[in-house]
Amino acid sequence: MDDSLATQDWMHAEAAAWKARGLDRQLACVEAVDGDRIRVGENWLWNLASNDYLGLARHPLVQQAASRAALQWGGGAGASPLVSGWSRLHQDLTDDLAAFEGVPAVALFPSGFSANLGAIVSLVGPGDAVFLDRLDHACLVAGAKLSGARVRVYPHNDLDRLANALQRERAAYRRVLVATDGVFSMDGDLAPLPELVDLAERFHAMTLVDEAHATGVLGPQGRGACALLGVEDRVTVRVGTLSKALGAMGGFVAGSRVLVDRILNRAPAYMFSTSLAPAAVGAALAALGLVRAEPERRIRLAQLCRQFQASLGIPEMKLPEFPTPIIPIVVGKADRAMQLALELRDAGFLVPAIRPPTVPRGTSRLRVSLSATLSEDMVESLAMKIGQLQPGPGIAG
Repeated sequence: MDDSLATQDWMHAEAAAWKARGLDRQLACVEAVDGDRIRVGENWLWNLASNDYLGLARHPLVQQAASRAALQWGGGAGASPLVSGWSRLHQDLTDDLAAFEGVPAVALFPSGFSANLGAIVSLVGPGDAVFLDRLDHACLVAGAKLSGARVRVYPHNDLDRLANALQRERAAYRRVLVATDGVFSMDGDLAPLPELVDLAERFHAMTLVDEAHATGVLGPQGRGACALLGVEDRVTVRVGTLSKALGAMGGFVAGSRVLVDRILNRAPAYMFSTSLAPAAVGAALAALGLVRAEPERRIRLAQLCRQFQASLGIPEMKLPEFPTPIIPIVVGKADRAMQLALELRDAGFLVPAIRPPTVPRGTSRLRVSLSATLSEDMVESLAMKIGQLQPGPGIAG
């Protein structure tokens, strides 16, 4: 046997073990798109797996803007922003995002993942600490570890535990950052931001809120969870994405001028990454305009979320005050989640099964992502089918 192949035996063994536990993943190639339906193989499926919450990715104005940007500026930016990969188009987007977020400055990144990495490593390092919610997105965890700071994890939304940890440990660190999702990506619930910011201020800690699943969806003008809960001016760093409700690609960090200048000079993910492709920038600019001009999209999305949750039979007292388009159906075991996802696919619905390590062990689930462009009838049909397959579904959070 070739030595190079023999050294990969351990990969084969681990892959087999992973598959036996129902945790292996395969890419599903989408052959065509028709509105809210996609074709996988020969089957047309309602797409309940996308984070295109406002249905802007295929909006004609967004598509036209992407095309014009590519024709004028080319297929790629050519270099990192600090070298030569910064065009008037990129500058216009950062200016528009800063105005939208109500901040002095914005740093534009190739993805939301890299934006969180860049922000965290620019703020903390050895001798500092990052406090994370147990259900924070993987990019916050990766950024905290990469920074070299001490990583401390508190139970989900348990601010009493966070307060106790800060009380015991704050004096041991030079700087402290408390980082949290605004809307948690697999549970769809909100972080208790007013209380969290109060606590951070009490212990002289910085705060970072990842608004990935809230930008464009929640709050006044769609500015996110921080705006919704009245803390946007008190949060040190707000991180957003262009690839979900804005239907494009990329991420951004919004904050003070000194913060953004620090990121531009300290964040490897910014300094050494090629700038966003012009088509993505053009698309994001057009989408941002639509978010401002068409608030009815956010209103309709919230209505569909309430309708779907009510149709699932969740008691009214358990429905969230602020519905989000992420609705988890927790089933427990990974193989059960996979079975349900396959049965839903057979019924014409693409609903992903989410398993460890994305979610904690024993909490595998179906993750339903709703879009403002879906019909009430389709949403009702999906809820009825899930009820047939999984009587009395549980909603995480």
